[in-house]
Amino acid sequence: MHDAALRQQRLALALVWLVPALWSVNFIAARWAVDVIGPHVLALGRWAVAGAVLVLLARSELWRQRSHIRMAWRQYLVLGILGMLICGAWVYQGARSTSATNIGLIYAIAPVLIVLGGSLWLHERMTLRQRFGVALALTGVAHVIIKGQWASFASLQFVAGDLWIVAATVSWAGYALLQKVWSTPLGATARLAAICVGGTVALLPFALWEATQPGLNLWNAQALGLVLLTAALPGLGAYWIYGWAQKVLGASRVAMALYLGPLYGGLAAWLALGENPGWHHLGGAALIVPGVVLVTAPVRPRSM
Repeated sequence: MHDAALRQQRLALALVWLVPALWSVNFIAARWAVDVIGPHVLALGRWAVAGAVLVLLARSELWRQRSHIRMAWRQYLVLGILGMLICGAWVYQGARSTSATNIGLIYAIAPVLIVLGGSLWLHERMTLRQRFGVALALTGVAHVIIKGQWASFASLQFVAGDLWIVAATVSWAGYALLQKVWSTPLGATARLAAICVGGTVALLPFALWEATQPGLNLWNAQALGLVLLTAALPGLGAYWIYGWAQKVLGASRVAMALYLGPLYGGLAAWLALGENPGWHHLGGAALIVPGVVLVTAPVRPRSM
């Protein structure tokens, strides 16, 4: 292997461990945003800023592919609704009544839902090991949501925030699956730029309505800081590193780093927000992480 390629691999291996840490910043920012900036306004600001940077970077390719974009604009709008409206604003909405630790743990099952959706919708083969992993991970999420109180399940009152996060996680799986289904001539940067434009258009009417509500702080220093923070770190930073490292290392090696998402999220919530993890968080993580590993580990081809 050439020295340059080896250095590139080493850099990718170092940077990929930052991805779950950068994404966990979004969960912390979601909690900080409560009573500071509305969820749709924050999501709009985040993806408008990120989209503007991406459009600038990919402007030549976007212009060359303008005929394709004109024909496929509905696809980019749908992807924007799933990836930026639901997975953006709904996470911030959920953070108003649930913890950052819960958000990180629930979101950790996104790869499981993608594989499950691929099996049910795209008829991709699931092994027995993967089926067991799905059951394990979903049980772990249920354990977190009900705070481990299985004995009193019937009398439990569910936290609305957890349900918002579950909906956003399902939406992320749909976002990922539709990107597999809908082929595109756009490169990764240009495609994300087009999706950001679709998401910004979808978010705009909700954000305008939200901005008219009394008691909402708009564009003070703290709100602007949250917009720039979410656009830069869990937006541009995490997405760019993830895409680049995937090209250098391959999807399976990058996915291994993402298994640490719940650990990063819980640690960040403890350090930044003072959220002490409960036993139900630890029990849920003990089910979710092995479940995700079982589902997403490469499937060995069967011998002839």
